[in-house]
Amino acid sequence: MKRVIDGKLYDTDKATCIASAESSCCKSDFGWWEEELYVTDKGRFFIAGEGHANSRWAEPCGNMRGPGSGMIAMTKNEALEWCEQHRIAADTVSKHFEIEPA
Repeated sequence: MKRVIDGKLYDTDKATCIASAESSCCKSDFGWWEEELYVTDKGRFFIAGEGHANSRWAEPCGNMRGPGSGMIAMTKNEALEWCEQHRIAADTVSKHFEIEPA
C-alpha cells in the first residue's frame, strides 16, 4: 500500500514492519480491525490498517459506513504510545525506541 501524507510517500513494501495488532472480535464483526506499525529508512513511523464499519478505517458507503483501509503518519512518541496501547513485546519496542529502565 502506498500513500502520500504531508508531501511524503509512505510505502508498506519499502518500510519495515515493527509490530501488528488486531481487534479481539472475529473478522466478520463490524468492529473488527487490524493494523501494522512501520518505520521508513528515514526513521518516519506510520500505521497501515484495515477494518469494518465500526473501526477507524471505515469508509463512506452511500449514507452508511463500510469496510476500508488506510495509512496514518505518526511521530516517534505516537508510535511508542501505539506500542504501549497494543502491548507490543518489550524486546520489539526496545529495538526501535529509547526505553528508560523503571
